[in-house]
Parts: sequence; structure tokens; C-alpha cells
Amino acid sequence: MALHSVKHLERQKATKIKDHSLYLVISQEYCKSRGAADIAIAAIAGGVDIIQMREKDKARSELIKLGKELSGICKKGGVTFIVNDDPLLAKEAGADGVHLGQSDLEKYPLKAARNILGKAAIIGVSTHSIDTFKKANSLDVDYIAYGPVFPTEIKTNCAGTKDLSQILAMANKPLFLIGGINLDNVDELLEKGAKNVSLIRAITQADDVAAAARSFKKKMTKGRLYGQIT
Repeated sequence: MALHSVKHLERQKATKIKDHSLYLVISQEYCKSRGAADIAIAAIAGGVDIIQMREKDKARSELIKLGKELSGICKKGGVTFIVNDDPLLAKEAGADGVHLGQSDLEKYPLKAARNILGKAAIIGVSTHSIDTFKKANSLDVDYIAYGPVFPTEIKTNCAGTKDLSQILAMANKPLFLIGGINLDNVDELLEKGAKNVSLIRAITQADDVAAAARSFKKKMTKGRLYGQIT
């Protein structure tokens, strides 16, 4: 591939993940009685920048159908759409990229994921310790998720914030903090220098999804005006 083409692809990826990005992970089990599509539409209206579909217990045909629906919603709203775990599903759903956990990398090494999705695709990885973060920081990935930084309902053993200052200083690509983050503790992370956060329950289980997203986005941008999609 010509050098100018490579640089063009890098610019394409770079424009999709910007500082102060709000990343929402949608799992139907955490959406109360509302559908994932309704959550996505409301969250985009509130200022969410990235949406990930994470569904563990659906048949593949259901995943493809939901993935295509969410992909269409995200494209219309101008936000990035990511599929969890599976680059083949991400490609079929028309996603912008895939998010891979540590165990997923054994099944889909980065080279294989890139071959499936193409060089312009966004690939993110999960890390849960300073050691896994250091390794990911040197890989050909477009962003890193680190956490859980606070205990959650299902993950009481968390990475915590003790290494956060060191991790933020070392990060050479967008870093998203995840796990137990809410409107009461997000300021602690922002004060340490965090720019991007990833959420699940704090938005999907809010009575007013758009308002919850808007509140997080306002904190993250320190009160600056930001675009809202209506």
C-alpha cells in the first residue's frame, strides 16, 4: 500500500476517537424494559460519542439483526459503532470496529482482526492491570479500555485507581476508563487527568437516558458547549 494511502487510513481512524469521548456499552440485560435501539437513540441525543453492542446470550441471527439496526442508528447520529468480541460479527453488522477482551485476543489475534475488518477499522482492547495495559500500549490498537476502576455489581475485584496516574502518563493512544463510574465519582477520574470514560448502567439504567449522558458529557468537557444530536 502506498505511503499516502496508509497516512489517509491513519487520519480516518484518528478522527473517530477524540478527547473527551463518552463511550456507552449497551447490553440488553441492563436496559430495564427498554430496547437497545431506544437506549442508543436517547444516548446519542445526550451526547454519547461511541456505542458498543455487547450481547453474550443472543443467537447469531439476533446479533446480526440488532447489530445492523444499531449500526444504522449510529451512522445517522454521527457516532462510532463498535461490536464486542467478534470481528466477523462486526463486519457483518457494518460496525466501525471491534472491541476485544484479553481472552478474545487468543481467538482473534490483532493481525487476524485487521485482516477481517480492514486497516481503517477501529480496534480496542480491554486491560485490567498495569501489566496488561503496558502490553496493550505497545500493540497496533486504536484505543485501550482500563478497569474496572471502581467495584461494580458483578465485579468486586477491580483494578482500582492506584496505578491510574502512571497509566495516564504512559498512554500513547486514547484511554477509556470503565467500571462502576457514576456522576458522583467521575470527577475523581477527571481530576487525575482522565479524558474518556466508558459507561454501562449509569446511562442505560437512568430514568432519563439522554439527560444522564448530557450530565456526563458536560462534566467531561468542563462546561464547554458541545454538539447535541436531536
